[in-house]
Amino acid sequence: MTTEPRRLRNYINGEFRDAADGRTTDVVNPATGEVYATAPLSGAADVDAAMAAAEEAFPAWRDLVPAERQKVLLKIADAIEARAEDLITVESENTGKPLALTRSEEVPPMVDQIRFFAGAARLLEGRSAGEYMEGMTSIVRREPVGVCAQVAPWNYPMMMAVWKFAPALAAGNTVVLKPSDTTPASTVLLAEIIGGVLEELGHPKGVFNVVCGDRDTGRLMVEHPVPAMASVTGSVRAGTQVAASAAKDVKRVHLELGGKAPVVVFEDADLAKAVEDIAMAGYFNAGQDCTAATRVLVHESVHDEFVTALAKAAADTKTGRPDDEDVLYGPLNNANQLKQVAGFIDRLPAHAKVEAGGHRVGDKGYFYAPTVVSGLKQDDEIVQNEVFGPVITVQSFTDEDQAVAHANGVEYALASSVWTKDHARAMRMSKRLDFGCVWINTHIPLVAEMPHGGFKKSGYGKDLSAYGFEDYTRIKHVMTSLG
Repeated sequence: MTTEPRRLRNYINGEFRDAADGRTTDVVNPATGEVYATAPLSGAADVDAAMAAAEEAFPAWRDLVPAERQKVLLKIADAIEARAEDLITVESENTGKPLALTRSEEVPPMVDQIRFFAGAARLLEGRSAGEYMEGMTSIVRREPVGVCAQVAPWNYPMMMAVWKFAPALAAGNTVVLKPSDTTPASTVLLAEIIGGVLEELGHPKGVFNVVCGDRDTGRLMVEHPVPAMASVTGSVRAGTQVAASAAKDVKRVHLELGGKAPVVVFEDADLAKAVEDIAMAGYFNAGQDCTAATRVLVHESVHDEFVTALAKAAADTKTGRPDDEDVLYGPLNNANQLKQVAGFIDRLPAHAKVEAGGHRVGDKGYFYAPTVVSGLKQDDEIVQNEVFGPVITVQSFTDEDQAVAHANGVEYALASSVWTKDHARAMRMSKRLDFGCVWINTHIPLVAEMPHGGFKKSGYGKDLSAYGFEDYTRIKHVMTSLG
């Protein structure tokens, strides 16, 4: 017997709907390579309907006092916590991620982040009112921007959905969210949960909407005249296309794009800890993380020792099916991503050496072995471009200046880390590294209170923190005559 694929649907104005023209796309479980669901391939009519619903709901949602929006978000966090096992199961099927790690490393931060933004809703800070011109009092209002068109990526479908909708809703905006076409299932389940909370508390149905589809669907959302803001997490190519489209009607844009995080290891670092933590931060989620520790720069005096230890750590790292509790990561997300990662290894220059891995694992699903590549030069393709897979490259450097030059010598500027026992050196490096985040003697931890976002081709705008919250607001000056 064959199991009929599950049918996913859009969530528009409080209702689950098929695409208006009935088109669908297959959704594949990357751990098996088999179709497990179909999702709407939404077109202009679906986007129009979702935008109309969000636009209609906006005035009532905007005009709620912050305490009421906080109440909704706290209720959403509670509801997600109560449905955690359902979300974990769906997300694992969505992505092939290990069940145990999804349970421990994704759901708790998601719930915490929603609760953080629930609190932020009641703490919109601004300059105090005052008289800056004789006879006049000025005040500053912070207001929601309006309808937000949001496009989430496939590497963390649930968590990135939270990073999108939580600050937007907390600030008083309404949302039309599109998940990746390869990972829509958990976002559709989130729509069921969020929609249930909105209905229970009597709020407008169109506050939160989900539209499934492909790149064309995303383009239609960004180009639509209703949204005041487009927020996209994705590739640099996607980001430049979004920025160009949004420029036509001067739409606000929030972009979190790729990364190529340098991991600078000095000779005085605790090498054992560095190797252990870097392997974890490089291979977690199959390296499909914009902040992954995938580009190591290590001082020449400890280079060989480090490479040997990292290759052993890679060999000891396990990938496999979601229900195997011993695995660190699951498959790559899709067949195209497997082809991309393998292509980087196939095209390595002659001077590069594969110290570990460098091959597909098994013939079912999209698994790739933990890989270490040494002997690289700064202008090599694999050093300059984002692999987005379980591949860690290693280069050597001679001194601090060369380390900085190599670290900064890429087009990305999202995250970085420095490994040293020298406090002054760590402070110098944190100043000189041109990245939105610098970790010292660690790599990849995130907290809701601190901003996440990059420079250069990694995009602009911040996720998380009060800064991320403020990105979803606009500032208005109000001046009144005292006469």
